[in-house]
Amino acid sequence: MKRKLIAAVGVAAMITGVAACGSEGGEAAKNPKDRKETLTVWLMSDAQSTWPELVKDVNDQFKEKYPDVTVKVQYQQWADKAKKLDTALGGSNFPDVVELGNTETMTYILNGALGEIDPKKYDNSDTWIQGLKDTCAFEGKQYCVPYYAGARVAIYNTEMFKKATGSDAFPQTEDELLTAVGKVQAEYGKKDKRFSGLYLPGRYWYAAMSYVAAYGGKIAEYDEGAKEWKATLSSPEAQKGIQHYVDLVKKYNKGDQTKDEQDHANVMANEKAALIYGNGWEAGGVVDGKANGNPELEGKIKTAGMPGPNGKALPSFIGGSDLATISKSKVQDLGQEWISLFTSEKSQEVLASKDILPNNTKQLEPLKQKESTAPIANAVPDAWFTPIAPGWTAVEKDEVLEDMLLNVLKGTEVADATKKADTRINELINKAS
Repeated sequence: MKRKLIAAVGVAAMITGVAACGSEGGEAAKNPKDRKETLTVWLMSDAQSTWPELVKDVNDQFKEKYPDVTVKVQYQQWADKAKKLDTALGGSNFPDVVELGNTETMTYILNGALGEIDPKKYDNSDTWIQGLKDTCAFEGKQYCVPYYAGARVAIYNTEMFKKATGSDAFPQTEDELLTAVGKVQAEYGKKDKRFSGLYLPGRYWYAAMSYVAAYGGKIAEYDEGAKEWKATLSSPEAQKGIQHYVDLVKKYNKGDQTKDEQDHANVMANEKAALIYGNGWEAGGVVDGKANGNPELEGKIKTAGMPGPNGKALPSFIGGSDLATISKSKVQDLGQEWISLFTSEKSQEVLASKDILPNNTKQLEPLKQKESTAPIANAVPDAWFTPIAPGWTAVEKDEVLEDMLLNVLKGTEVADATKKADTRINELINKAS
């Protein structure tokens, strides 16, 4: 796929002027023990709460080689990270290394914000998970390093299923699952009208697009002739998936159907739902008291592959994070070395030990056999991803998919809602933000 590199006005111009101050010569040529700069790293709060020992260990390793370099790790929240980063890039107080969600990377690649990296300098780069590697690549060059992967699975309360159905084994087909969910709903809905056998929020577009993928639909496709992306939610396949999803929301979600998935683990923790569809690590959040979870559910919450409407597993979104250096950083070489340590095979083993999917298929393989990670690890090979388009971040910020789903929930015909969504996506998807 060839696309013209579009540089955003302002950020790209500024970056071009200072790019020579990066890792080519200068400070990079010094003896490691002579380096006295500061390296600022932005990581998301997941690292602070779930694998802080890895951050400390990598910083200790880094300090052994660069004793007088100061590493400042600053933890960010997903809700406002992008806005903070955009503001920082427009000034002089920006990070040298940044963690990006894999749907965010293309925008920053296209506006020139990220420094190019050499994959050969990083462990297991020949087996990086394709869904992460692709989000870091543009026109044959690599601009970020896969950090960890994620996929969505069924997260269910085994006690509730067993009481209502007589078995805590998770159903293997969607028909069997919906029959079981109906029994759970009948059992627990008698006392609580707000109880959901299957809690699917109306604005949960990642889940809705999984059903689109199950029917063979896509959000958008690249038109080689026109050299641009075109939205395809109006296709018959995509419309079937959206209708199927909305029908599930209407029938089984007895809570607020207009919400998104941000608090669905808490809904389950409060025993208001028997089944949610979420990231594998969210199963831990259901029982973690420090994360508003319910410790009394310890041992009762399990994960399984989510069956789809076509007799196969429901295709999952391939989520995850990448790490990149900022192109106008004067210490790109230090940033690249820090990333190399943080994504080394040894570091990925730490993530895998916490049931976080590593960035490569080599270390992913053992997790396919482990009971706690098999559902999510096996969901990776057939996973789908959002369009790797210059304006995709703008589509997300505009909440086009969320608005489309809400409109259908409120009574708009799927054909009309998807046509409107396609029009808006086409206005945004080919423009670098």
